[in-house]
Amino acid sequence: MNKKTFLVEIGTEELPPKSLRFLAESFAKNLTFELHAKCLAHREVHWFATPRRLALLVYDLSVVQPDRIIKNRGPATNISFDSHGRPTSAALRWASSCGITIDQADRMINSKGEWLIYNARITGEQTEKLLPEIVSLCLKKLPVSKQMRWGTSNFQFVRPVHTVILMLGDILIPANIFGIDSSRTISGHRFMGEKNIIINHADNYLQILSAKGKVEANYLVRKKIIQENAKAVAAKINGVVHLDKRLLEEVTALVEWPIVLIAQFEEKFLELPTDVIVHTMMDHQKYFPVYSYTGKLLPYFVFVSNIASENPQLIISGNEKVVRARLVDAAFFFKNDCQHPLEKNLPLLENVIFQKNLGSLRDKTMRLQLLSEWIAKQINSNVGHAKRAALLSKCDLLSQMVFEFSDIQGVMGMHYARLYGEPEEIARAIMEQYYPRFSGDSLPSHSVSCTLAIADKMDTLAGIFGINQYPTGDKDPFALRRSALGVLRIMIEKEIPLDLYTLSVTAVELYGQKIVDTDKTVSEMIKFVLGRLYVWYKERDYSRDTIQAVLACRPTKPLDIHARINAVRNFRNMEQATNLSLAHKRITHILLHTTDDLNQKVHDDFLKEKEEKKLAKNIDIINLHLKTLLSQGKYEDGLLSLTPLSEDINNFFNKVLINTTDTAVRINRLTLLSQLNTLFLKIADLSLLR
Repeated sequence: MNKKTFLVEIGTEELPPKSLRFLAESFAKNLTFELHAKCLAHREVHWFATPRRLALLVYDLSVVQPDRIIKNRGPATNISFDSHGRPTSAALRWASSCGITIDQADRMINSKGEWLIYNARITGEQTEKLLPEIVSLCLKKLPVSKQMRWGTSNFQFVRPVHTVILMLGDILIPANIFGIDSSRTISGHRFMGEKNIIINHADNYLQILSAKGKVEANYLVRKKIIQENAKAVAAKINGVVHLDKRLLEEVTALVEWPIVLIAQFEEKFLELPTDVIVHTMMDHQKYFPVYSYTGKLLPYFVFVSNIASENPQLIISGNEKVVRARLVDAAFFFKNDCQHPLEKNLPLLENVIFQKNLGSLRDKTMRLQLLSEWIAKQINSNVGHAKRAALLSKCDLLSQMVFEFSDIQGVMGMHYARLYGEPEEIARAIMEQYYPRFSGDSLPSHSVSCTLAIADKMDTLAGIFGINQYPTGDKDPFALRRSALGVLRIMIEKEIPLDLYTLSVTAVELYGQKIVDTDKTVSEMIKFVLGRLYVWYKERDYSRDTIQAVLACRPTKPLDIHARINAVRNFRNMEQATNLSLAHKRITHILLHTTDDLNQKVHDDFLKEKEEKKLAKNIDIINLHLKTLLSQGKYEDGLLSLTPLSEDINNFFNKVLINTTDTAVRINRLTLLSQLNTLFLKIADLSLLR
């Protein structure tokens, strides 16, 4: 039999749940790549992951590597032999490196000449001999930000490793990975089943692990079990369980044998803000809240146990006691916080450092007021509400509730603002200042929220860039990448026509003497933010050259950039786009290589040929029409308006000599091309389109 199932399992201490799936998928991706690199044929590669193991099954893996022909090309024959036909030292060195004599070399002829060549036949190795090195390499390439050492060894991995198994069919492959010898023995469930399990064949891995070890190794199966059973237990009390995607992934990664149960808490706690209860259950206890069919929170929660108990009521009671203690604390903090309005916390912000070189949160609040006022005026938002929301924006950070449950900052500010009669726009803005919090998150719901969210993010960007603390690699302690993308998403998706340059200048100037080089800071900010915009479009399958064509013109209004990019994206699929792009490429090339100082404008007296006269006339006509279209943001219509120039440009190039010896005429013709180039660049640099 020349094909077998390959099993690799790395048994560890508890792996980080939030990255478990990503680690397993990366492991599978790495192994697939390495097997392909070694020319080892196989069918699908399936990944498996539990809190204490990463495993892969490769089906129908070839047990032997195929023989390969490797072409070793030597020097050209004209330098391989001297005038007497004797091999040169270059040819001899090459032959020696191939392990042959010159007489054993073949000849190869291509368009560039004749070459010496040797086709070496490499005999394929046994797959089991290659697999230990392949697996070790795949593990080293896993995206692990923090490695651990254990015992007295120098090995590093995301968690200490206890067991390793590499099997090809029923054959145990000798290997030593992380100082652990490959063995048929793996670990079962920590509390149920057999502690040590013997795997006799790779094909039996899942069955044996489940039957004897009480471990469901298939991550996706565990996830489905949780989903279906959670819905079922909630339906029994006429409820709907909220299976948050992120929490579902995390819980799936926390258990090896999921048992789904439902519990309840006292109805009196429903008097707390729903956000507080849900946060307490989801973020702290990893519970799923249950709602009525009308969307009202019910005094129940669904949780997942990792143990199949003979008396599940004991587990339910234990979890109910835990959540009750949490809710009692939350109720106490909430009651205390409600004793005074948010604004009373404002002076205390002076004692909280925003950044040691940039002052306190009170300083930041004062800047946010001024920046929010400026933004609100630009976008016709409610200036008074924007300033008030900015004033109260950080006050909830000093509340007992946020001190205990830091993830609900902003949320509690909204509830406290409502409690003391602040307008709803202000209350929601306090919460939504942090939106979007992650990729794909919701945006602020109204203009006051948008104003404060933009102000908060731009103030942080300005301050951190102003003290040269740029993000490097994966280090971004102030989440500047997220802030930049958040600003862009709000402006584009909410259609807010702010100019990034004037906004950046305003944000930087509010820091006063704290930022020394304001021009550099503004320049670096814009470069950074537009860099995130480039990434954002790439993730949405916009072509690289479409994005570059627009950004090359250095526009600074994100909403305007978005309109241009979409216009170029649609236009480039039209037949006229190719001709216009080719024409712009030629114009750009000519202007790039000229050394003449051009005129400020085209002089009619130096237009000699009818083709250049016609081109100059049509440029003037289209320029007026284009100005109207661009003022209305009709960029696609603007591009279409340029297409009639293609024929005039071609006639100009075919009939008119640009580099004439008449200096005045030559400079005038180059000026005409420069004017045409400027016309194109009002929308995009079409010369960059491929």
